[in-house]
Amino acid sequence: MFLNLSNKKYIAVGDIHGCAATLKAFIEELKPFYDRTFIFVGDYIDRGPDSEGVVNLLLEFRKKVNCVFLRGNHEQMLLDALAGGDRQLWLMNGGRTTIHSYQNDGQQFELPDEHREFYEQTQLYCDTEDYFFVHAGISPTKTIKESLENKREMQDFLWIRSHLNAFELPWEKTIVFGHTPRPHPIRKSKMIGIDTGCVYNRPGYGKLTGVLLPEEEFVEHACID
Repeated sequence: MFLNLSNKKYIAVGDIHGCAATLKAFIEELKPFYDRTFIFVGDYIDRGPDSEGVVNLLLEFRKKVNCVFLRGNHEQMLLDALAGGDRQLWLMNGGRTTIHSYQNDGQQFELPDEHREFYEQTQLYCDTEDYFFVHAGISPTKTIKESLENKREMQDFLWIRSHLNAFELPWEKTIVFGHTPRPHPIRKSKMIGIDTGCVYNRPGYGKLTGVLLPEEEFVEHACID
């Protein structure tokens, strides 16, 4: 997905993981920036207490603000489970909390149609003139163009972490991603990471982080879920 906007100002938002109260407070604080495009980098669900509430908030938010919703590995695991794939993998990675948020017993898990469409319509990436947004990252040994030409490489957009320790990168522009929680945002050459472990109750984590672009200024809200 290539996003070509006359207003090249964005806010990228990191992994939410079912923290609906935090998301609500966060986007309320960002009202002065509603003229920008909000790009959510995925992992809306699992682990936190209210995955259903997160999606409800996002469905309402997109009525007011231009939004792009990327797919995280947790949305992919949910979709795979619904399609008859590895259900245990999803359950082991926080899927049970998502099931409970929808008030299902886990035996006959069903989603509202609007929510299922939301998950199915999430994008693997968003490419803009100056930034490339993706959930986890991309190969540190290939250009963005080369990765987009290889379906196997594109699946790694949901899971990869090998770029985090790379010294030199062939990327044509800065990559903005989540997926790997850190106590502080990652800011390196051609690399911005915005997963600060919103759902984790451990020292230094427990924050929902976004980044204003092109200013590359970080904004955060402590988890209140």
